[in-house]
Amino acid sequence: MFQKGSALRFVVLLGVVSLCADATYEGARSLTGVYLGVLGASGTVVGLVAGLGEFIGYGLRLVIGYVSDRTRAYWRITTLGYAINTLAVPLMALAHRWEVLAGFMIAERTGKAIRTPPRDVLLSYGAHQVGRGVGFGLHEAMDQIGAVVGPLIVAGVFALTQHYQWSFAVLAIPALIGLVVLGVTQRRYPEPRDFETVVQDLDTKRLPRLFWIYLLAVAFLGAGYVDFPLIAFHLQQGDSLQTSQIPLLYALAMGVDAVAALLFGYLLDRIGIMALILAVVLSVGFAPLVFLSSAVIWGMVLWGIGMGAQESIVRAIVANLVPPERRGSAYGIFSTGYGLAWFLGSLLMGVLYDRSLGLLVLVSVVLQLLGLPLLLWIRQGARHRA
Repeated sequence: MFQKGSALRFVVLLGVVSLCADATYEGARSLTGVYLGVLGASGTVVGLVAGLGEFIGYGLRLVIGYVSDRTRAYWRITTLGYAINTLAVPLMALAHRWEVLAGFMIAERTGKAIRTPPRDVLLSYGAHQVGRGVGFGLHEAMDQIGAVVGPLIVAGVFALTQHYQWSFAVLAIPALIGLVVLGVTQRRYPEPRDFETVVQDLDTKRLPRLFWIYLLAVAFLGAGYVDFPLIAFHLQQGDSLQTSQIPLLYALAMGVDAVAALLFGYLLDRIGIMALILAVVLSVGFAPLVFLSSAVIWGMVLWGIGMGAQESIVRAIVANLVPPERRGSAYGIFSTGYGLAWFLGSLLMGVLYDRSLGLLVLVSVVLQLLGLPLLLWIRQGARHRA
């Protein structure tokens, strides 16, 4: 039986892997929206590419989650996904047409899809020992340290060279470091399932009703969120920011994301799903600040709060709702539904951007608020089950 300290080290090592991966692909994502515009893409195309990558990636997770549960090859599938996810990024340096860049962006999202369900299952085992909110929150915080470092690296390289190609190529360094740490972690902890010795009293043959309600609630949140490539595209159209400053703004948001993940992870272990409700209430105002005001910085702070919650405690709650034997499938189904909502929302936001910023903001806010009654319903259902 593993001790709590060993479980914490396992969570931290997985966090280091995610730190390196996020430094790689978030560094690239801080410029891909801008570079798509430079290569001739429209706002609709940017929204479509961003949403399509997420949709393909999240859709694939349905299959990957099922395969992970059937084969129990969590480590092998995770490693394959991380390799595709991170090594696609330096190849973006070879893109000289927006169609080619879009292909590499989709490949990167595909790799993330492959590694996410089995990685989240592995993480849920270690987080069981340290508290799921804290475990997933710590992982997301380390993840977002990478998401801060990556855009800073990109901003620095672009400021020195004024070349997009060098900005993408340098990201091969964190990609390779992350893959090495992943190999070390797998050898040191070949059976993370041993961390979770207590079996939850849940039906293992089907996913509980609260899980499906929760999926619908989070789908509204995902559909209402605006992906950063479209935000970057919008900022490029204005005169208030230079291109080299846009990755810095993204780095700020990722820093807020890291702090928010730790805070709301801590709150999740103490007040339950109310932590997510609080995060939604705080972050819902990002769209009007980013698209309709000069307070872009404050808008990105709120955007970072929402992302911190969606990337950490949203996943932790899934682990609390389903039994270990169905967790890979649950994460796959959850990611597919969430990804479909994100794709449709991103496509809608891109179309609305080319027509009316005011309507884009209105739709964004309304969709996010629609998730709140469902989250309150889940809170009541969880109380009755307890």
